[in-house]
Amino acid sequence: MERRLVRAVAAPWVSRLTGRLADARLPPLLLRAAIRAYGRLYRVDWSEVRDPIASFKTFNAFFVRRLCAGARPVAGGPGVVTSPCDAGLSAWGQIPEDGRLEQIKGKTYALEALLGSAEETERFRGGVYATLYLSPRMYHRVHSPVDGRIRSWRYLPGRLFPVNDLALPNVEGLFTRNERVAVFLDGEDLGPVAVVLVGATNVGRISLAFTDLVTNVGRAALWTEPAAPISIARGDDLGAFNLGSTVVLLVADRSLRPAAAGERVRMGQALWRKG
Repeated sequence: MERRLVRAVAAPWVSRLTGRLADARLPPLLLRAAIRAYGRLYRVDWSEVRDPIASFKTFNAFFVRRLCAGARPVAGGPGVVTSPCDAGLSAWGQIPEDGRLEQIKGKTYALEALLGSAEETERFRGGVYATLYLSPRMYHRVHSPVDGRIRSWRYLPGRLFPVNDLALPNVEGLFTRNERVAVFLDGEDLGPVAVVLVGATNVGRISLAFTDLVTNVGRAALWTEPAAPISIARGDDLGAFNLGSTVVLLVADRSLRPAAAGERVRMGQALWRKG
């Protein structure tokens, strides 16, 4: 029963419909009421929101809202990897030599299937990874976890299964089957870094801040290498989820040591430091 329900909500038309509703220009009074109701339901911290409710023209514009200056301090210092987003840490640790990452206790998936590249997979064996789940109440922009350069990115089409506690035990290789964008960076003093934005039910679009790529269901796979690497600083905008989902962060450096404690992290918080 649970598997049938998960497959039903993963149908592309479900997310397309949700996307159209989120982009609809509702009457201002109705839209503001919907935003306030959502804020109450998910306990949004309004003191962090940069723009007034009346400035949002659609619900999605509110969902990808920006925060006030200083709301997310970015940890400094050499050899630091920060969280790219507000999230719950659902799994993290060393990347096994067999390249299989934890999806949920007792279930794993292949890193090569996630990245869509055997060459990129080899770069990360023995490094570290973190699976970061963004709940509906959280800030939904994704930022660079390191100072460095963006050298390429890859869009991989797929389904839009939910990424919640109902789906994770019931969908084999969930993160490798959902639509996703993998952004590959070279971090200063850290080597290869990958930030994988994984779509989910109602997350029919993932946008990148440094290019005009906006994903949608049914688009063909796309591999992009810019004419020259794109410089980026820790904490700079990388992309955004239009609704919510999961980020898988990979860092090749084997000398990193954990710097975070607990199950929740905020964008800009140190996850690892060079040891």
